[in-house]
Amino acid sequence: MKIGVFVCHCGTNIAGTVDVERVSQAASKFPKVKHSASYKYMCSNPGQNLVKDAIKKHKLDRIVIASCSPSLHEKTFRKCVEAAGINPYLIEMANIREHCSWVHKDREKATQKAIELTRLAVSKVSRNKPLEKTYTTIEKKVLIIGGGISGIQAAIDIAFANYPAVIVEREPSIGGRMARFDKTFPTLDCAACILTPKMVTVSQSEHVTMHTYSEIEEVSGFVGNFTVKIRKKARSVDINKCTGCGACYNKCPVKVPSEFDMGLGKRKAIYTPFPQAVPNVPVIDRENCLYFKTKKCGICKKICTVGAIDYDMKDEVIEEKFGAIIVATGFNQFDHSVYGEYGYGKHKDMITGLHFERMVNSSGPTGGKIIRPSDGKEVRDVVFIQCVGSRDEQKGLPYCSRLCCMYTAKHALLLREHNKDSQAYVFYIDIRAAGKNYEEFVKKVQDEYGAIYLRGRVSRIFEKGGKLIVRGADTLSGAQIEIKADLVVLATGLVAQKDAPSLAQMLHIPYDKNNLFTEAHPKLAPVETITSGIFLTGACQSPKDIPDTVATASAASVKALGLMVQDKLAREPLIASVNQDLCSGCLACLKACPFSAIEEDEIEDRKLRRKRTVAKVREAVCTGCGNCTAVCRMAAIDLEGFTNTQIMEEVETL
Repeated sequence: MKIGVFVCHCGTNIAGTVDVERVSQAASKFPKVKHSASYKYMCSNPGQNLVKDAIKKHKLDRIVIASCSPSLHEKTFRKCVEAAGINPYLIEMANIREHCSWVHKDREKATQKAIELTRLAVSKVSRNKPLEKTYTTIEKKVLIIGGGISGIQAAIDIAFANYPAVIVEREPSIGGRMARFDKTFPTLDCAACILTPKMVTVSQSEHVTMHTYSEIEEVSGFVGNFTVKIRKKARSVDINKCTGCGACYNKCPVKVPSEFDMGLGKRKAIYTPFPQAVPNVPVIDRENCLYFKTKKCGICKKICTVGAIDYDMKDEVIEEKFGAIIVATGFNQFDHSVYGEYGYGKHKDMITGLHFERMVNSSGPTGGKIIRPSDGKEVRDVVFIQCVGSRDEQKGLPYCSRLCCMYTAKHALLLREHNKDSQAYVFYIDIRAAGKNYEEFVKKVQDEYGAIYLRGRVSRIFEKGGKLIVRGADTLSGAQIEIKADLVVLATGLVAQKDAPSLAQMLHIPYDKNNLFTEAHPKLAPVETITSGIFLTGACQSPKDIPDTVATASAASVKALGLMVQDKLAREPLIASVNQDLCSGCLACLKACPFSAIEEDEIEDRKLRRKRTVAKVREAVCTGCGNCTAVCRMAAIDLEGFTNTQIMEEVETL
């Protein structure tokens, strides 16, 4: 056995705290080490050539790289040694940057620690065994969960590459939140003018299938071969027969509050959410439909000339296979009713920004008029309150929702455009406008549209004399402020969907304390998850505006297409294996596995002369997390690349 050790300076990242030459000299004296060297940037081409040349010259068969985190460059050095004729799994990396130089100031102690970390890597690599990758086939189809702007963009990108995409959207139409907007900042483009062409593109694409009014019920399998059950809820309208004429909902006698219009307007019991809906096919709300409640109506069926109404329609569960999954489930609004000082959400003339969007929209419930919900009168003085639910660890969420400052500025501008005599007052903590032309947009709202910005919190809102009295403080002037407002608009923060945890558990992807889905790495893998083949886009991951949402959608599409173009998919061999002779069949590992990679199996026990239950690893699903090895009482499970023998070798070396 001939081990080579290569120590990296990493510029001054390591060398500034660690005596690299001393580490290299110490490593040259370790048992089984044939060669030791150092270089300023080991990951560079000259650095990698140094490794390759040393392998040939000294006939090295195992390599240790003492440098930065394996998560950054382990693949780089595996390819490097493989090119030199060594099995790529006969390499170990000693992390002397993140685990040593970056967390210490004492050069002597840091150097000694770096030597010990390198010693551990040498002892571990001495127990490494050659491993080989396995290969699986790939289903050439992508599932997109969510039909908002991010899901639509992802589908367009995948279809453009001539691969099939399937959108699953829980609402009757695709479009998501953006379909409710009037204009978009900072260019003030019509939201519908941007979104509708994309919706039509998706609906007309031969490569895109849409399952609207549908939900994901079950996900199994692994990257390249996901099996997904989709529940297509009964619309009570045959989507293939319906022509979208609208006669059914025009004659329907039932009116209920419209979810699309945030309760500000009404819809029928049979309805399409909005005029540009895709597909332009109505759905029957069975909870409010007179036929389903009393069996005494049926007007929609009588009036439908093509026979599209089907009261007996049942939910349908279909099963499809996919090679990759893109999660684009979007966001929800923070529930501001927790704020007692704002009246617990009981004031009729206090609305959210999304209510304002529907009100200011010419196709909205008020025809573009900004009115008081309490009496329908047009407003003059409007108070906008920032950070409702955001940056508030006591009642809300600790994070900034990123786009509230901008959409409030847009609302203040639209208010003045719709009513020249109006006045906007904005209570803010800080103005965060960190996008292209965003800062200029906020300045324009203040300077050209006369919006008055007051830096401070609102302490109380109450009704008096038919107005909402807003009390707060302007911390810049030190003055107490009291404004008689016709309307109060809350910039409620963006939060995760209510069912985000259950979807994350179904997909075996992590989520944080705020129920937002977690990426594999915030810098190096911003749209990937730790479950291979599942990607994130849009506000389900973190609050994002439309440009960022579209950008992440295209990024996720590229990652998914990177799988689609491969003939077969390489699987890492660093996975668990079960010694079934030692397995007691307790199946604690099955419960501990977060990826459903372990299943129950039966084997013939020759000694006992009967069948017994044991654990079995589904190799194609296993990610090598090691949970199973930790809970196995019989030490029957080992993890390739991190075997008990390898770990004990490190312990004994220490």
